[in-house]
Amino acid sequence: MNYSEAYLELSPTTLAEVTTRDRILHYSIHQLWQGMPRIAGPSYPVRCGKGDNLMLHAAIYRAPPGSIIVCEAGDMDFAVAGGNVCAIAQKRGIAGFIIDGLVRDIAEIRASHFPVLARGLIPCPGTKEAIGVMNGPVNCGGVVVRPGDMIVADEEGIVCIPHDRIEEVMNLALAKAAKEVSLTVEMWEKTHRERVEQVMLAKGFANIDSIH
Repeated sequence: MNYSEAYLELSPTTLAEVTTRDRILHYSIHQLWQGMPRIAGPSYPVRCGKGDNLMLHAAIYRAPPGSIIVCEAGDMDFAVAGGNVCAIAQKRGIAGFIIDGLVRDIAEIRASHFPVLARGLIPCPGTKEAIGVMNGPVNCGGVVVRPGDMIVADEEGIVCIPHDRIEEVMNLALAKAAKEVSLTVEMWEKTHRERVEQVMLAKGFANIDSIH
């Protein structure tokens, strides 16, 4: 089964309701151009050294097509990727970048429609000297990301599903998504109101129907 295709149909908001908070990357890592499509695929994690981008630049030639390169940058003073690196990654079938760090050449990246989520932009390029982590565990946005974990990212945020829970979480999310599709706003409101009022009553508030 192609799990990437299945996860592409699931939003991070749905996934967040069937997994734990520690699998959601920090909100400061966000899409860098409007209209970026959702991406989903197995992670190829790298960690760069301080002021360096060698590991990410090497990864674009090593990561398999369909994967998402997840990068833990060494600092926030230099860009770990730019327009040409993104163009090559796109050409080689990489689904996108998730970068706990900074990039540059956003105009080129936006024009090529390559999906990149990062903390922000800086024009300064890094060096290519330091050996860090290549396709091994990294910490990205406060989440430990391991090779083969499923990454799903769009304008709502980024979710990382552990490799050994990919099928389990997918099934839970698909069931939840199907249930939500079957609900009208009126049906949702009725259930929501009942649940909220039960909590309010337990907190000592009068039933809303007795107020009116």
